[in-house]
Formats: sequence, structure tokens, C-alpha cells
Amino acid sequence: MNAFFSKVAEACSKAFDTFTFIDVLEIILFVLVFYYVFKILKNANAKGVIAVFVLFTVATGVVFIGNENLPGYAFLIFPIVFAAAVMIIFNVEVKRDILNININAPKFLSKEPDRQTHVTREEVERMIGDIIRALQNMSKDNIGALIILANDNIPRQVLESGVQLDAYISSQLIEGIFFPKAPLHDGAMVINNYKIQAAGCFLPLTQNANLPKELGTRHRAGIGITETSDVIALIVSEETGIITIAQRGKISRYADYDLLRKTLGDYYWKDLGADGRRK
Repeated sequence: MNAFFSKVAEACSKAFDTFTFIDVLEIILFVLVFYYVFKILKNANAKGVIAVFVLFTVATGVVFIGNENLPGYAFLIFPIVFAAAVMIIFNVEVKRDILNININAPKFLSKEPDRQTHVTREEVERMIGDIIRALQNMSKDNIGALIILANDNIPRQVLESGVQLDAYISSQLIEGIFFPKAPLHDGAMVINNYKIQAAGCFLPLTQNANLPKELGTRHRAGIGITETSDVIALIVSEETGIITIAQRGKISRYADYDLLRKTLGDYYWKDLGADGRRK
């Protein structure tokens, strides 16, 4: 074992003796590739793949250091090939990450609206109840609807495609907007924090060819926006009245009261950090 470490130390010493600018660029490239792959896998919660990636990277490094005949670029081959595979397999996470690069840029059409920063627990519970009531009423009457819980993550172009409202959340307003033949009923409603930010918005459609055939444009739009932005889509089918929840490109169909309450509870109490303090 001591002989092995001595050999590794000697190889490292020789490598640094012949260190060039190209070697520096290779190290920088490796760090960038490693960081980005690690970030994508972490966002996808792929702990097993992370372990394999780290293990094989370390093993590749050991082989490289222990073999003087390998060219410098050989060490980069595995991380780059692995990165390409990750981008193909986890394409949803990659698209979301790329489109959210400018997440800190202004997202609203004009100056940022006067949103509530703190609300009472009773107000949050009322908003959750009103959203669920509206969804269930529309489900019962087979009225199609698409609501996006944005949490400041909605792309600006989505807001630009609709009508800005900045209105307080109520079941009557939600149902009125989605009432058949109403001017904004075909588009998506964006609930951002504690207000209805916009309605009548157009969303990118998912390109997933494996979705059930009965899912139409409204569902594909709801799924599509969750593939590219960290948002939640609540969808009511116009044909069946079935309520669907979409998150990260995945769907949960036949959402009942308990699932809706859990989803909205997570959005307000965890994602938004609503703390029940009074304004």
C-alpha cells in the first residue's frame, strides 16, 4: 500500500513539473463539467447515480495518475461522456436549469406588484380552501382549467402572453375566469405568491410522446411549463372533470381533496415560507 501511494506521489510530482497552460484549461473544464453534472443529479435527487459518478471519476483519476503513458486529455474522457449521458437521460432537469439561468432577472411586465410578504395563518388557509373549492366545483361541472402556482419562478414571456390581474385569490374569481366562453378561459392562470398574477397565459407544450392519448393541449401545456420552470400546475379536464397535478414533468391524476390540500399546503407553508405572522 505504501508503495502505491509513493508511486502516486511521484506521478503527481512529475505531472506538476511539466505543468502547462493546456493542463490548467483541462482542470477548469473538468471542474465545470463535474460541477454541472453533480448539480443536475442533485436536482433530480439521483443519489445512486451521484455515487456512481463520483466513484468512477475517482477510479479514472487513480488510473490516470498511475499510468504515465496516458495523454493529459484522457482524464477528461469519462466525465464528458458521462455528462453527455446525463443530459440525455435527465433532459427535463437540464432544460429547466438552462431556462432558469436568468431567474434573478425581472419577471414582471412593469414594476413588481405590491405583493403581500406576510399573511395570517387564517388568510393562507382561506386561500387554500378557495383554490380547492374552485377546482372541485369546476371538476363537478366539467369546466376545463389550468392554474400555475408560480412562486416567482414563472418566465417573463409567459406573463407577457396573458392579462395582468394582480388580484386577491377567491373561488368566485377563479371560477369566473374559467367560465366557458369567458375571454380568458382558454389560457392558464398564474397564482404568484398570494395573488392571481395573470390569466389567459400561453404555456410551452411538453414534447413527451409517452403521455396518455386522452391528455389534450391543456394537460400538455401544464406538464410543459413544469418541465422548464420550478412551478406546480393544477389541471381540470374539460372532458372528464378529472383533476391532475403536474410537477417536474410528472403527473398525479385523480387528485382528491387530501392531495390538493397537501400540494397547496407544501406550496404555501414550505415553498413560500408562510409563517402566519400578521402584517
